[in-house]
Amino acid sequence: MSIWWSLHLRREAASVPLARRFLLGTMETAGVDPEISFDLSVALTEACANAVEHGGDHRVQCEQSDDRDPWDVWDELPGTASGQYQVTAYLDGEKCRIEVADSGPGFPARRTLRRSAQQRDSLQYPSLGAEDGRGLCLIEQLADHVHFGNRPGCGAVVSFDKVLKWRKDALLMVS
Repeated sequence: MSIWWSLHLRREAASVPLARRFLLGTMETAGVDPEISFDLSVALTEACANAVEHGGDHRVQCEQSDDRDPWDVWDELPGTASGQYQVTAYLDGEKCRIEVADSGPGFPARRTLRRSAQQRDSLQYPSLGAEDGRGLCLIEQLADHVHFGNRPGCGAVVSFDKVLKWRKDALLMVS
């Protein structure tokens, strides 16, 4: 059995714990092992915090087309609030995939797919005194597979996967 959900959230600090609680509630109800749920919730918190901080309205710098759908929240006009980001989670079989997308400037081109378990030794970590940059490294450490990419046009997408472990009384036990 599989489930998925998607949230469209305002780019406000209060949205971060909301997304985290939603994920934790879903995982607990489904019967996911609490340690796995905790790891995923911390990674989600970091991805959402980045979207809130860096996912602002940079659409003025992005190419816009005149054939925008007026109901599409990602196609807001430049100069409007555009203070939204999207969180989508998929629990499918033995894996959970989480994606956080914003409408900010996106990532530099050098960020690529990393298999965290295989490349932990080659990661570049920020210095201990750095105020920024630890969140992405934390996501890489907590997930099994991580991808930092850009949406077509403008915006960043952080997606990460983790293999699930189930409690013995799990409702969505993998068959």
